[in-house]
Amino acid sequence: MRPPPPPTLLPPLLLLLSGFGAAAPPADSLAQLPAPGNLKVHLYNAQQALSWEPVSLDSDPRPVVYQVQYKYTSSNWYDVNKEGSKVDCTNLTRTECDFTANSLSEGFPRRFNISLRVRAKLGGLVSAWATAPWFEHYRNATIGPPENIRVTPEEGSLIIRLSAPFDVPASEAYFVYYVYYWEKAGDKQVTDPFESNFITLNDLKPLRVYCFQVQAKLILTKENISRPGHLSNISCSKTAADASVKLQQDILAAATTFLVLSVVVGSCLFLVLKYRGLVKHWFHSPPSIPSQIEEYLKDPAQPILDALDKDSSPKEDTWDSVSVVTFPENEQEGTPQSAWNQNAGPSHQPTEGVL
Repeated sequence: MRPPPPPTLLPPLLLLLSGFGAAAPPADSLAQLPAPGNLKVHLYNAQQALSWEPVSLDSDPRPVVYQVQYKYTSSNWYDVNKEGSKVDCTNLTRTECDFTANSLSEGFPRRFNISLRVRAKLGGLVSAWATAPWFEHYRNATIGPPENIRVTPEEGSLIIRLSAPFDVPASEAYFVYYVYYWEKAGDKQVTDPFESNFITLNDLKPLRVYCFQVQAKLILTKENISRPGHLSNISCSKTAADASVKLQQDILAAATTFLVLSVVVGSCLFLVLKYRGLVKHWFHSPPSIPSQIEEYLKDPAQPILDALDKDSSPKEDTWDSVSVVTFPENEQEGTPQSAWNQNAGPSHQPTEGVL
């Protein structure tokens, strides 16, 4: 069977299959370096990487480099450096080969069984190969929680939006999701599985805090195998108020405002009545000195008093005089009892009597 194209790279995230590499017998007399040990295949979401423990020689200070190869079930071994792979792991100085580091759309085919091996090289010295266990990405990868989780509170409900942990071809696999939710200090509930990127949690109590976690499950289309993923971190959100609760809030706010204003106005009126004298004293304007007197007090030498005497010369006195004329009793009939005579002027004297 001809091997598929060289390694292609995919989206990232992390599980690990681990296994100690089984060192093969030395291929020739130059195999004097120890083989790399503790090989681990990291598979998390779309990430694919191989790591191992470093090799060194006390007698040689030169840096050790590493060579990584891969193979499919019925193929030969190939170096991870072919054109188009964007990954070169033939002469690594680090102890890891990340097959998905340079791309979000390439990596080993996820439905294929892959085997990896690594050896150390130091000048003309070469170690034995250390081989990692076979793996198939879909079956062995750790599935992380959904990404980009957002929540929108509604009236008595929560709308939760999310995205898949990583992209998968619809012909190979798909994700279903579960939401575990509960009212704070309440019992946990779980939704039915759904495939869309959002769900609405209905029939929730208004103005209550609900917490939730989301889980993704990978379903392999042809094999009918499911791989549950990790739960997301706990998130909490408060539901919005419905129409009846909003009306109650408005009425309560209006009543509270009216009550507060009544208390303030009543308190002010009580204080004004109780301390009326002080209020009058605070708001009564102090008596002022006439301007002429104030000028005199500032400069007593000014002849201000003489000027005031001249300005205040009395006007001619005026008065009214009243005269009363009496007649004998026997002459009252047909005769006016009294006569009134008014004359203006300071020198006019009454003729008979003055009242």
